[in-house]
Amino acid sequence: MRGDTPTLAEIAREAGVSTPTVSKVLNGRSDVAPGTRARVEELLQRHGYRRRAGGPPARLFDLVFHELESAWAMEVIRGVENVARQEKLNVVLSESAGRLSPGQSWVDGVLARRPCGVVLVLSDIDAAQRAQLASRDIPFVVLDPAGDPAEGVPAVGTNNWRGGVAATRHLIDLGHRRIGLIGGPSRMLCSRARLDGYRAALETADLRYDPRLVREGDFHFEAGYSAGRDLLSLAQPPSAVFAGNDLQALGLYEAARELGLRIPDDLSVVGFDDLPMARWVGPPLTTIRQPLVAMAETAARLALSLGRGERPDTTRVDLATSLVIRHSTAPFGT
Repeated sequence: MRGDTPTLAEIAREAGVSTPTVSKVLNGRSDVAPGTRARVEELLQRHGYRRRAGGPPARLFDLVFHELESAWAMEVIRGVENVARQEKLNVVLSESAGRLSPGQSWVDGVLARRPCGVVLVLSDIDAAQRAQLASRDIPFVVLDPAGDPAEGVPAVGTNNWRGGVAATRHLIDLGHRRIGLIGGPSRMLCSRARLDGYRAALETADLRYDPRLVREGDFHFEAGYSAGRDLLSLAQPPSAVFAGNDLQALGLYEAARELGLRIPDDLSVVGFDDLPMARWVGPPLTTIRQPLVAMAETAARLALSLGRGERPDTTRVDLATSLVIRHSTAPFGT
């Protein structure tokens, strides 16, 4: 190789293929044998190939969810759409069928579309996929990462630990001492941070952490319902529950109703997210506001900024949470 940046012809010569074949790989074309594709991608990564300017990217923005089925996702879509509308971009929406990392077919589609930017929600991509996007100058940002993003991966999240502390401390300040938790999947960073915040608030108040009062959910209504039935059927049930997110809080509402418990008279409940439905349920839900729309807007703008070659002060952003007190919590014993 001559110089710092190889040409397609030099990559092709080293890979033992034609220059059009390398071009097909760069553009995410499917008509390349897997072995050939892997060999070309390895050379592109090894030599740090970056696509030379060949016209502007498409006026598209890619938004990919690990699963797309809740009001939570709608808030994220609204935030990305706000930015896309201002920038006169169209949004391509896709789902990775519950996987925390999208498959190679999704990456191939992105390479073919050449969008202005990509936001991956509760997802991440592996090193090889990151290298593929980098070699085509396609910027991406992870929103609310499921795990700890790799070094150098741009990410936007929220302070889940402080949210867990605030939710639990609110219940402690109301006099509750047996406080349950319905958390999210343990593989997700946000779930672990909320659990850690819950534990920290208990310990600060000299209350013992009791694993018998903790259940792992999946952030869906059904998990809140089943875990709620389980917790409320204990010989010594909790007088209050931090439900981990608003959808699980609604499932807990249903479990309490079936067991003849009134909220907040018999059971105080705190959610997390502050989805629009939190204001509509009866009684309106006390919850931790996670600024989902602002998070999505921040992630989209960060991706576009990186795509324009700008150098932001930081590519790791955590927005603040806040406690929103409504009518699902009350002092213990009232």
